Amino acid sequence: MTLTCVAGLGVSGSAVARALAERGEPVVVVEETEGERQLAAAAELAAVGVRTLFGPPVLPEGVTRLVTTGWAPHHPLVAAALGSGVEVVGEVELAWRLRPEHAAPWLALTGTNGKTTVVRMLTSILLAAGRKALAVGNVGVPVVRAVAEPYDALAVELSSFQLHWSSTLAPHAAAILNIAPDHLDWHGSMEAYAAAKGRIYERAGTVIYNADDPEATRLAAPYPGAVGFTLRVPKRGEVGVVEDLLVDRAFVADPVEAAEELATLADVRPFAPHNVANALAAAALARSLGVPSEAVRQGLRDFVPDPHRLAHVDRVGEVDYIDDSKATNPHAAAAALSSYPSIVWIAGGQLKGADVDDLVRQAAPRLRGAVLLGADRARIAEALARHAPNVPVVDVPGQDTGVMDRVVTEAARLASPGDTVLLSPSGASLDMFPGYPARGEAFARAVRELRLRRERER
Repeated sequence: MTLTCVAGLGVSGSAVARALAERGEPVVVVEETEGERQLAAAAELAAVGVRTLFGPPVLPEGVTRLVTTGWAPHHPLVAAALGSGVEVVGEVELAWRLRPEHAAPWLALTGTNGKTTVVRMLTSILLAAGRKALAVGNVGVPVVRAVAEPYDALAVELSSFQLHWSSTLAPHAAAILNIAPDHLDWHGSMEAYAAAKGRIYERAGTVIYNADDPEATRLAAPYPGAVGFTLRVPKRGEVGVVEDLLVDRAFVADPVEAAEELATLADVRPFAPHNVANALAAAALARSLGVPSEAVRQGLRDFVPDPHRLAHVDRVGEVDYIDDSKATNPHAAAAALSSYPSIVWIAGGQLKGADVDDLVRQAAPRLRGAVLLGADRARIAEALARHAPNVPVVDVPGQDTGVMDRVVTEAARLASPGDTVLLSPSGASLDMFPGYPARGEAFARAVRELRLRRERER
C-alpha cells in the first residue's frame, strides 16, 4: 500500500493529509516547526489517524510518495525523496488525480502578476452566469478540498511552485497572464521559472495567452488555435479592446467576420491598463466554457477588488494616496506606475534579486519624487540616480513601526496638487512587516494621520 508523506502542516498540507486519511490511505506529516498552530493542526489530524513527525526534515521509512505544497527541489526532504526514487507531487497534482468522475472543469491560470485578481474576476463572471463556481489553488482554498464538492467549474490560480510539481494536469482552459523575473532563488534561473509556468499549457483544452507579453506569447506559440488577449484591437482568434469596448473575436461563430461586445472599460474596476488585461483574461477563460457576454459584463461589474491593489486610500490637499502594497516585484510596480501621470513613489523592501533598472527607466518621466524604505532601498536609489537624476529622493532608514509615518510625511512634502502618492514597493515586505497587507494597512493609517494633522493645522 502507498504510504504518503506530506511536507508541512500549512493550510494545503493539512488539507492533503485529511483528504488522504479520509480515503483510508496511511499518511505521515513531516513538520519542522513545533509551534502552537502546528501542534493544534497535528492534534486535529491525529483524530483521523494521521501521524505528525516534528523536527528535522527526514524522510520516514517506507514512504512511497511525497506531497509537497511548494517546497523547492533543493529542500532536504524533497531532495531525499528524489534521491530515493520516491514520487514527488504537489497538492494540485494530487487533487487532479483524486477528482471524481464527471468532476467540474478547471479553468486554470498563472502568471507573475494579476493571478488573484483574474481568478476572482473569473469566479464573479461564472457566478453571474448562474454557474456554481469557486476560486481555488494559490488563492486560499486548497484544490484538494474543493474537488470533492459538486461545482460547475473551478477557477484555479496556480503558482510556478505548484506547476513545477504537476505532471498530468489537464484543465479545460489555461491562461498565462504575463512572465517577468520572480522566484529565481527557488527555480534557479529565468528559463526554469518560465518553463514551470509553461507547464500549464501542456494538456490544456484551450490555450489562452497575453498577446502583449513576449514570453507568454512564446510559450503559447507551439499550440495551434491558441487564443490571445490584447489591449489592442483584436485580430481573428483574440479578445481585445475597440475604442471603449472589450470585444471577443475568438469565441464567436465567425471570428473572421464577426465580433461580440463583452463589456466596456467603465465596467473594469479599478480602471488601469493592466486591470483591463486582467478582465480580458478572465473573460476569455469564461468564454471558453460558453459563458454569454451579458454574464461577462455583469461579473465584471459585480467584482470587488481585493485590498492593497491600487486601492484609493484618501485625497488630502488635492493629492491622491494609493495603496498598491501587493506590488511585491518590479513587474507589478511597473503596471501601477504606468497608471498615473504624476507620481510621488514610495518604494523599497526585499527585491529578491530582481533588477529595477528597467522599471525606473520607464517610470522616470512620471516621477515627481521618491521616498524609499526597507532593506533594498539603496538599490532603488542607485537606479534612480542612473535613470532619473533630477527626481528628488528621500531615504527613510529604520525598521520600527513609525517608519511609515515618516515615509508618508516625506511623500506629502514632495507632492503637489494633482499628484498621486503611490505605495507600490516593488519588493517583498517581510523585512519590516508580517506581510504586504500589514504594510498597506500601515500606509493607510499614516495617511489618515496626515489628514488629521492637516485638519488640526487649519
